[in-house]
Amino acid sequence: MRWTVHGERPVLDTPWVRLRTLDVEQPDGTRTDYDVVRLRDVAVTAAVDDRRRVLMMWRHRFVTDTWAWELPMGLVEDEEEPAAAAARELLEETGWRPGTLRELVYAEPAAGITDARHFVFRTDDAHHVAAPTERNESDRLEWLPLTDLPALISRREIVSSATLVGIMALLLDLGAGDGVR
Repeated sequence: MRWTVHGERPVLDTPWVRLRTLDVEQPDGTRTDYDVVRLRDVAVTAAVDDRRRVLMMWRHRFVTDTWAWELPMGLVEDEEEPAAAAARELLEETGWRPGTLRELVYAEPAAGITDARHFVFRTDDAHHVAAPTERNESDRLEWLPLTDLPALISRREIVSSATLVGIMALLLDLGAGDGVR
């Protein structure tokens, strides 16, 4: 069943979020207002090394007041391709530059209320080129063994949806192609 959007009006506009009220018609013919959050795309990178570890950042998220491991990620800038944003964010946040990137998974984390799109990439040939230039993201980077990731998820040490989707896709990708179990 398809909903029809008849119009959209702004409620709030900031550089980070746009709140909109949509005039929608539901499949049963009911017409109503429906609030949605419009967000910028996010690009994420899972950098894997030859020792079967993934580069993670220990982050504090002040909105939820939680500490957790995350993959390097950030917003896709206007006119920027998601892969370019993923490479840029990896470099800015970690000092590691990917040699090659391939899309690992695409996700829409809450399609019922937001148009957010997450593009997760994988690199297996990143090389360290400098110290991180983004100083407000994390002061702790570690290469974590892939075998440790399920326990980190169970202990809620990985909670970001973009990271969870990326890590789960990475484990499936490795399990299918590299014999990880």
